[in-house]
Amino acid sequence: MVSCVDLGGEPPVFSARTESDGDHVRVVVSGEVDMATADTMLQTALREPAGRITLDLLAVTFFDSAAIHAVVRLAQRCPGTLTVLPSRQVRRVLEIAGLAEQGWVSPA
Repeated sequence: MVSCVDLGGEPPVFSARTESDGDHVRVVVSGEVDMATADTMLQTALREPAGRITLDLLAVTFFDSAAIHAVVRLAQRCPGTLTVLPSRQVRRVLEIAGLAEQGWVSPA
């Protein structure tokens, strides 16, 4: 099953789509994750029950404190089942926030 949220713009300012494969849900996010879109990213990730969640942030170009909060909340709600694939920009923000070494952040 695939679902998509696109909050407009050309190219999209923000989009999040899910891909399900059995009990694994992959949430592919692109564009800017900020206070206007972070909760949508979180709700998209939580929409379907899953044994494993991959949050693919490789196409994210902007990531603020609201986005950090959403990812931390997701990690708390899904302990041991979340993997975050950060873009270079997201990894830098997570490093600054002291979160880059969390077990849910995929190594570079």
